[in-house]
Amino acid sequence: MASVTLRDIRKNYGNLEVIHGVNLDIADGSFVVLLGPSGCGKSTLLRSIAGLESITSGDIEIGGRRVNEVHPKDRDIAMVFQNYALYAHMNVKENMSFSLKLAKRPQSEIDEKVNWAAKILNLEQYLARYPRELSGGQRQRVAMGRAIVRNPAVFLFDEPLSNLDAKLRVQMRTEIKELHERLKTTTVYVTHDQIEAMTMADKIVILKDGVIEQQGSPMDVYDNPANLFVASFIGSPAMNLLRGKVKGLHVVTEGGVKLPLPKGHAAKEGQSVVYGIRPEHLEAGKGFDATISVTEPTGPEIHIYADAGGEEVCAVLRERFDLKRGMEIGLAPRLDKVHLFNAETGIAIR
Repeated sequence: MASVTLRDIRKNYGNLEVIHGVNLDIADGSFVVLLGPSGCGKSTLLRSIAGLESITSGDIEIGGRRVNEVHPKDRDIAMVFQNYALYAHMNVKENMSFSLKLAKRPQSEIDEKVNWAAKILNLEQYLARYPRELSGGQRQRVAMGRAIVRNPAVFLFDEPLSNLDAKLRVQMRTEIKELHERLKTTTVYVTHDQIEAMTMADKIVILKDGVIEQQGSPMDVYDNPANLFVASFIGSPAMNLLRGKVKGLHVVTEGGVKLPLPKGHAAKEGQSVVYGIRPEHLEAGKGFDATISVTEPTGPEIHIYADAGGEEVCAVLRERFDLKRGMEIGLAPRLDKVHLFNAETGIAIR
């Protein structure tokens, strides 16, 4: 196991800079998720740690050793890709043992490590099968097994679940987290799926346009977004963000909706702000009026989309109300869960 440190990492493609001075400390044995939309630079950072991308400036350290000029095979990392990258002409055992054979390890050691990894990943009965004879989840396990047998200091996962169906993604998510709990190997995991990030990470690093917007534990990032981008990106359904001005004890939107302010808020009278409230923190009752446009029953809860003064709001209700399109409903924000953001800068008002 080893820590990973990124110091002022910059990456240019010609005159275009895509990574802008990223600094990141990844603790030994931690599970860190790089999260962000397509094009934010998360895969570029991961590939830079692996040595598959050269950085323009800055330093990358693995286990305290500067690895900028170190070849990928000598960085003591193992990478699991989105497309599995298995050898079609090799069976599972041959795929998993290939890197050890290249390293000219003794056959007894190879057999021991392959059998150990196969047992962890429930692949023992599939060792003689070829990739074409496996399901998507089984192929991904083989790719993980190929990484495990190397016993690396760092695991790198590049959107490994993107090609799987929804049910299998949930299963594999749990398996990868259990694997990390068992091996305690430092893991850096790239995804654009916030549910994967929230359920798996010790620390989430949220990127946008090659810059870290916020980093912290999943619940800290969820409960205390640093800016509007993080607030809108984390959470499903997304946080309600309503623009207005502070007037007395309320934020008043352009549509005339009065949104109550929590005690002790730091916004100033007359200030233009964005009022943030997560859908699960809106309760049906005495509050601002909204007209229901869509209801989505999910089983344990009902998602309501409604019009409030010309702006769409979403509420997640656990009570089984008989709600229909066109009905009026009162929605009351939980004041201890209200977020305020500067309308000009997008920064959270603490």
